[in-house]
Amino acid sequence: MDISTTQLLVAFGATAAAGLATAFGSILVFAAKSPSPRLLAFGLAFAGGAMVFVSLSEILNKSVASFTLAYGDKLGFSYGTLAFLAGVFLIAAIDRLVPNPHETLEADNPHFKEQNRAYVKRVGLLTAVAITAHNFPEGLATFFAMLNDPVVGLPLALAIAIHNIPEGIAIAVPVYYATGSKKYAFVASLLSGLAEPVGAAIGYLILAPFLSDAVFGAVFGIIAGVMVFLALDELLPAAKRYAKSHETVYGLITGMAALAISLVLFKW
Repeated sequence: MDISTTQLLVAFGATAAAGLATAFGSILVFAAKSPSPRLLAFGLAFAGGAMVFVSLSEILNKSVASFTLAYGDKLGFSYGTLAFLAGVFLIAAIDRLVPNPHETLEADNPHFKEQNRAYVKRVGLLTAVAITAHNFPEGLATFFAMLNDPVVGLPLALAIAIHNIPEGIAIAVPVYYATGSKKYAFVASLLSGLAEPVGAAIGYLILAPFLSDAVFGAVFGIIAGVMVFLALDELLPAAKRYAKSHETVYGLITGMAALAISLVLFKW
């Protein structure tokens, strides 16, 4: 498939912007005494709703359509479904090997009141490593979605960016507490976010010589599975934990509605 330099730059730029939202999360730590749990709950649920909707309504369909072009209707649907399940099992395996910590960000968290700064520093390091590992497939997802169809890629990039803000907070809080340095906390969040464009670049360099309808089908099916798993396993449980009332369901529905409306408008 012929892909222009402009397409590559736009896709890579969107991926980098979504990843760097982790750095924005660290800035929020320095600007406010504590993040608003209710706003955080709404934002996480919004991102989860958007990711589930775009994955099941657009990205999975693109997987089936690409496989159909390569192998016909019957096998196209079968291979698309198998690729989706492969994505679910892939991210589940990563989650088992490198669990993504879901530390609460509220001020009364005993981990952040712990007097042993070495312990808190270790918590921050482990959090950064875990989130970085999870950011690689997210970067690949954003990049290929943008590369194939910006109408789908842009809303996905926005949802992942929203998702990355609290991840930046989760990294910056323990690092800042342990070191007292805004610079170290910011750099830790920034490096974790850079895993997304790095993952996109590595994935493209590996797959570029083999790009075809079948390869796009496999990539999009896997991306859809990864995104749905992340939304259900990370975003919605975290949103529920920070919610005080109905922020989770309101955010979920608003995210789905916003994504649906944006796709309709893009296609007019």
